[in-house]
Amino acid sequence: MNDIIKKIEDAQLKAEIPEFRVGDTIKVYAKIKEGNRERTQVFEGTVIKRQNGGARETFTVRKFSNGIGVEKSWPLHSPIVEKIEVVRLGKVRRAKLYYLRDRVGKAAKVKEKVK
Repeated sequence: MNDIIKKIEDAQLKAEIPEFRVGDTIKVYAKIKEGNRERTQVFEGTVIKRQNGGARETFTVRKFSNGIGVEKSWPLHSPIVEKIEVVRLGKVRRAKLYYLRDRVGKAAKVKEKVK
């Protein structure tokens, strides 16, 4: 039974996913349906969480919009996510950055990793 599920999930995986980690700033290009039209919307923010693996892997991105913190979670291999673009690499020592929810302004920034 598990082999059948594994084969189906492997067929669903995307081939081109950029290497990104928690703390990185990314742009997520997502397809939005409005009535009968379809367009691409960009959501740029810091990755605060990445969980699970395989076909069920999800990630959460947090950004500030008009002074209000907005978080959005996506399945990594979803057809809604067109592409992911890494803007800058972050230097963090935690797997989940929930502490950023309590911070505002410069305190909510993540240090940039120097290559």
